[in-house]
Amino acid sequence: MSDIRVITKNTTPYHDQKPGTSGLRKRVRVFQQENYTENFIQSALLCVDGGAKGASLVVGGDGRYYMDEVLQIIFKYSISAGVSKLTVPRHGLVSTPAGSHLIRKNKATGGFLLTASHNPGGPDKDFGIKYNMENGGPAPERVTDKIYETSKTLKELTYADIPNVDYSQNGTQIIGDTTIEVVDGIEDYLLYMKEIFDFDSIKQFLATNKVKVLFDGMYGVTGPYGKRIFIEEFGLDNSSIMRCDPKPDFGGEHPDPNLTYAHELVERVQREQVDFGAASDGDGDRNMIIGKDAFVTPSDSVAVIAHYAMECIPYFKKHGIQGLARSMPTSCALDRVAENFGLEHFEVPTGWKFFGNLMDAGRCSICGEESFGTGSNHVREKDGVWAILAWLSIWTHVNKVRPGSSIQSILQDHYKVYGRNFFTRYDYEEADAGECEKMIHRLNEITEKKEWIDKSFDGFTVVTMEDFSYHDPIDGSVSNHQGIRIIFKDGSRIVLRLSGTGAQGATVRLYVEKYTRNESEYTEDTQTALKSFIQVALDLIQLEKFTGRTKPTVIT
Repeated sequence: MSDIRVITKNTTPYHDQKPGTSGLRKRVRVFQQENYTENFIQSALLCVDGGAKGASLVVGGDGRYYMDEVLQIIFKYSISAGVSKLTVPRHGLVSTPAGSHLIRKNKATGGFLLTASHNPGGPDKDFGIKYNMENGGPAPERVTDKIYETSKTLKELTYADIPNVDYSQNGTQIIGDTTIEVVDGIEDYLLYMKEIFDFDSIKQFLATNKVKVLFDGMYGVTGPYGKRIFIEEFGLDNSSIMRCDPKPDFGGEHPDPNLTYAHELVERVQREQVDFGAASDGDGDRNMIIGKDAFVTPSDSVAVIAHYAMECIPYFKKHGIQGLARSMPTSCALDRVAENFGLEHFEVPTGWKFFGNLMDAGRCSICGEESFGTGSNHVREKDGVWAILAWLSIWTHVNKVRPGSSIQSILQDHYKVYGRNFFTRYDYEEADAGECEKMIHRLNEITEKKEWIDKSFDGFTVVTMEDFSYHDPIDGSVSNHQGIRIIFKDGSRIVLRLSGTGAQGATVRLYVEKYTRNESEYTEDTQTALKSFIQVALDLIQLEKFTGRTKPTVIT
């Protein structure tokens, strides 16, 4: 390597570096252990498809605490590994979906995205490293398993002895045999969104109607994107955005766009009678849509988007819709849209990588997860800003046909066509992992013995109970143990799974869903409509006994 000193040193392997559904997530203090981050980066580089030598990588993150230090580690280890090009957004800041777009646009080998998504940031909070593939999507299990196995036997670290790289200004620099290109992380993505959506139509609607809009960046990476879109593109004033300056600790808040953690937005929307409210999370892959007297559940959101996509989103007018997909815990609302339009639809495990296979095979165009993740085949990550623009497009379109339409009226119109899937999720965060495993073990035993089949609980009769497994129709892979689901005679469902996105303890997620075609119930409050069924779920699963919690951390 020309003019660059390469250092090799011994290291001791760690045995806890198994990436979850969205990369390796741990507390910052864990990553700061001696060689902990270096070991994982070295292991990942050793597992790059085709080898790291000559590869092209995109590197950036959501700006959370410890990102800058890890970027410098990636630079040094990538240069020593012979990576030919590193594309870095200015200041390192790029949303996860925009990072996916950069990988795809640049035809890169892959990329490192430094984020723990919606998890808190700061010295005592969470950090994450995710490796994405050349399609822009998260690495599949064959790659993450290889990284994990490599990390368990790693004995040496090799890195370039170079000063810190400056990535504060756009431009190109060459270090050794590696070209480092610093780019505008917002501009490329914004231009892409303008190809997908009709910005002029949205701008005209917002300008000619007396409507209030409020976007909450939650001090995450999408704040600058929000400023560019709402202020510079749509011509709104600064009162239309809040918390749009990224902070390493997200202002001490939890950057998760739901009714609990985005309570400031929720309160302002109601107090100020805001017509359209939206939020995105720490790394920009999640979203929440609300309006005065309206909350759009993620399950309903993807269903409504799919219903209107061909009517009002230029991208789908041009490319059509090949199919729809949802994660297993997500309500069945999307299935009804697929059936209405005669579209193929899929039910996959939680984790965006499962959608990626379908998209790459041309069998899925729009997809979503109940965890506030919505997206399409324009990138291979869920995309919060995309979803917000999709809803603005729908709102604009519907108002051309029915002036004065609100977010609530759009939802009610949807229910009149498809019926309503009442849906809620209870999260129990940082629960005792051992006790949670006991809870799952009990349910698996009941499943195997079919103890609850054909039994009724407060009027709800069980017809199916299983530990969900997914057989990928594209690559033939099988993903087992993806969540316990109980299906009842009337189509109602209870789903329980342990989340793989937390950095400490276990996060228990309980999902409860009930379907109705009774129009008089469509405006009913979700928690009221589901009250008796939620109690059935809590009693069956014995959540209080195993978690010690009398109430969830978050209800959505």
